[in-house]
Amino acid sequence: MNRRKNGTALVRTRPARLAMAALVLAATGGLTATFVSSGGRGTADAATSLDQFVSIEKVPPNVRTPGPAAGASTGRFTVDCGTNGNGKFSPDNPVAQPGIRNGAEHVHDFVGNLAITANSSNADLDASGTTCRNGDKSSYFWPVVRIDRSVRSGRQVQQALAQTQPMVVCPAVGKRLRAVPTGARSTVDRLLAELDRQQAAANQRMTATRGRIDAAFNREVIDSLRTRRAAMIKQISSTITAAGGNQPGLVSLVDCDVSYDDMHARMPGSAHRASAEAARAANPRIQCPAVRDRLPGVPDRALAEVNRALDDLDRQVSEANERLVTSRGQGGPAFVDNAILGPLRAKRTAALDRIAIAIGRQAPRPQGLGALAACTLDQAPATPATPSSAPTTATALPDPQGPNLELPGNTGGIVRPAQVLIEYRGNPVSKVVPMPKFLRALTGDAKPTSRGPANARATWTCSGFTDRLSDKYPICPAGSRVQRVHDFPGCWDGRNIDSDNHRNHVAFADKATGACPQGFRAIPQLRITVAYDIPRDVQVKGQYALDSFPEENHNPFSDHNDFVNVNSAQTMQRIAACINKGKNCS
Repeated sequence: MNRRKNGTALVRTRPARLAMAALVLAATGGLTATFVSSGGRGTADAATSLDQFVSIEKVPPNVRTPGPAAGASTGRFTVDCGTNGNGKFSPDNPVAQPGIRNGAEHVHDFVGNLAITANSSNADLDASGTTCRNGDKSSYFWPVVRIDRSVRSGRQVQQALAQTQPMVVCPAVGKRLRAVPTGARSTVDRLLAELDRQQAAANQRMTATRGRIDAAFNREVIDSLRTRRAAMIKQISSTITAAGGNQPGLVSLVDCDVSYDDMHARMPGSAHRASAEAARAANPRIQCPAVRDRLPGVPDRALAEVNRALDDLDRQVSEANERLVTSRGQGGPAFVDNAILGPLRAKRTAALDRIAIAIGRQAPRPQGLGALAACTLDQAPATPATPSSAPTTATALPDPQGPNLELPGNTGGIVRPAQVLIEYRGNPVSKVVPMPKFLRALTGDAKPTSRGPANARATWTCSGFTDRLSDKYPICPAGSRVQRVHDFPGCWDGRNIDSDNHRNHVAFADKATGACPQGFRAIPQLRITVAYDIPRDVQVKGQYALDSFPEENHNPFSDHNDFVNVNSAQTMQRIAACINKGKNCS
């Protein structure tokens, strides 16, 4: 993966020292960071983060594009998915942290797919509506930018970190399984318990870094856990399949992460300043009890019917979440209860009854499933995704609060994008092949402090200055917009739609030549450019910032973007053909 470019302007004050320390850490594995990046807010000056900002005119040109060779694909296909006018905001990350509620620990803008949450299945995504004008149901999402004119204290961040126990957070595999055949239930339960023990052991190791951040140690813990989880999850899948069940690949659930979300709870809460515009834009999410991990072993003759009902339950929740977005502003205070939650409960009751009846024809009928029918909005505190045996003093991360959807440390009014440009581009040395449907991809790294900067990418610039990218927030000339340019990997391994670290199935082309690594094929390379009209005085005073994980403390180098391809095969074929013919299409 690409590292920071040599031409990027570097921070020279305290954040720079941490960034340089992270680079040394990545190279030697011998350095521990005890202060989180992007601070400098310990004085009484509201502009104490100015060392995070740079005039774009002082950043030397550093974007190099290889010239096209004889076999190049030089076309471009653009998609208009809007600027999140529906206000689909969420702290989920369905790509990097599937199945983990509030997994991002910060709020994302979503465009495209209207139903997506951390728990959405591929079928749910395919059945969703979209904000894209050409019917593209793909999901594109990135952290929001906020304007906050108040002082942020770096000392508060240090104090919160000093009291924080890092935790290993993993997707709950049992909640994502299809119906488990009776003959496999005991083995699967034993393997799921072993996954919990592995996670608990990793958490026990993390006690060694309480109150500090050690990226090399974090990577070692997560890499080791990933290897063991991959083997265990593969065994779960094969056990279910061998017993006659239907269990698609679970590779998306392998990867875990180190979480510092307890820092959120230990930092001062926001005042949730009123904002009528943000209040009109905000959308909650539906939360329903998990069903899959509450079922007994399913008799062979009931497997198909139970799986259909489980799929129906997933789709019902996705449809309800989409309805929350599309019905924004409708009805009175009881609208959600009467028009969304009430009908959802009735549908879930019917599906749960079908499951109980199907199992009861061949085995004892499961009791108590009806208690899982009622759903709520996401206004209750979330539960940490750790096994009960894991040692923890962490406090549950709250859902985004107030009209500005704030988490502690991520405060201020959300800046709505002025423009979002989604482009699929070609390859300078070869034709492209269509992306597979449901391909997951991400670019950048949300945690360069706690994981190291190897996957982080400079993304910040201003309109009219796209020949340069910075890892600092830009200060733009009058009349120029703040921009974030997110380039996704343009090469695919030809087989997988995801991988156990969400990165290895795709790759960036060579920076100098544009060629894909050996064994990879060029695919339409996604670029998303997000532009903002941010008042220049706000830029000059250092008062806009990225939502981030708490240990990043608004680090501009933690910018990232995620994508799930839900284009139809026909549309993706049309995208590839346009690019290969050197045309500009939409």
